[in-house]
Amino acid sequence: MSEINILSRLSGEKIKTGVICCSDGSVIYGQGIGKVGHVVGEVCFNTSLTGYQEILSDPSYAQQIVIFTFPHIGNVGTNPEDLEANKIWASGFIIREGITHPSNWRATNHLMRWAIDNELIGIAEVDTRSLTSLIRDNGALHAVIAHHPEGKFDIKALIQQAKEWKGLVGLDLAKTVTSEKNYEFSEGLWGKEKSTLSSDDSEYHVVVIDYGIKKNILRCVANFNCRITVVPATSSFQEIMSYNPDGILLSNGPGDPAATGIYAVPVIQSIIKANIPLFGICLGHQLLALALGGKTEKMKFGHHGANHPVRNTKTQTVEITSMNHGFTVARDSLPSDVTETHISLFDGTNCGIALKNKPVFSVQYHPEASPGPQDSFYLFEKFYQDITTFNKQKSA
Repeated sequence: MSEINILSRLSGEKIKTGVICCSDGSVIYGQGIGKVGHVVGEVCFNTSLTGYQEILSDPSYAQQIVIFTFPHIGNVGTNPEDLEANKIWASGFIIREGITHPSNWRATNHLMRWAIDNELIGIAEVDTRSLTSLIRDNGALHAVIAHHPEGKFDIKALIQQAKEWKGLVGLDLAKTVTSEKNYEFSEGLWGKEKSTLSSDDSEYHVVVIDYGIKKNILRCVANFNCRITVVPATSSFQEIMSYNPDGILLSNGPGDPAATGIYAVPVIQSIIKANIPLFGICLGHQLLALALGGKTEKMKFGHHGANHPVRNTKTQTVEITSMNHGFTVARDSLPSDVTETHISLFDGTNCGIALKNKPVFSVQYHPEASPGPQDSFYLFEKFYQDITTFNKQKSA
């Protein structure tokens, strides 16, 4: 045992093995968990009560450090099935209590072991309520979180690293998280067991442009008897059309939509001109808005959670939705040929659009995430109906 641990033991004090160093110079100590080391990112808070494994593996959280406002994290353990991607994309996480011991029949691993195995840094025993309030008042933080088993930190250097980090504005992260090559996906929605669909029996072919796709979005589309081909974010219009798609989905993803839009918007505009059914989710929604002439802007602290009420402007019904975005579509920038279909009841921001007279629509939230639990599944059915209508017109 090191000298510092011996002294701590004799004095009865607990060594602070974790620290959060913010760009404003503030320093918050806690207990390090997961991987030893340090990482920089934008600190945001997520209000979900469940789904920490899905959140940490969501590509949309690339270069973000997630505060979980729910105090008991780790209680369902982890398993290899509930990942939304093939690796962990969040930079780190911050929790109130120490990791809860798992108590769930599906658990195959402890969150602590899982974090270490996936090289994920975390900080526990932090006043997450106070930190969340700070972000709500002042906006998203740029910070470094660090874990050292003996509590040895160069605080000055860590604060400087946080100050020098440029943040997410102007950052194209879709190229970082996207698939390296095209691939087929044939997994349907789960019941008690996994469901595998046969592409031989598929009625329609949907091409998904991967800006940071979540697996459950693919399952929801495949469940409508659709064959799915996933293509990288930088795919050209010609490459996409070579698959003769019946519909195209613009996926979720991280980063600044204006930066990704430099190469994505011209492709999306060509798809719109081709009159192919088009559905956008999250970053895909923002990119569609840019392609239609709208603008996007950075939010103060974004929307991250599974309890966000959204009003459907057509039906006046309210959906309980899951959200994860730090940028938003500026409502007053939408052109006259675009209808606003959904609005956040938290802050009145735009949550959905549709192009008049064309099968083109998108939503800001995640309809596949089931917080309502299935309030928004109708959007996948609408996409399927648009594809069906499109094919009937094509064959007429």
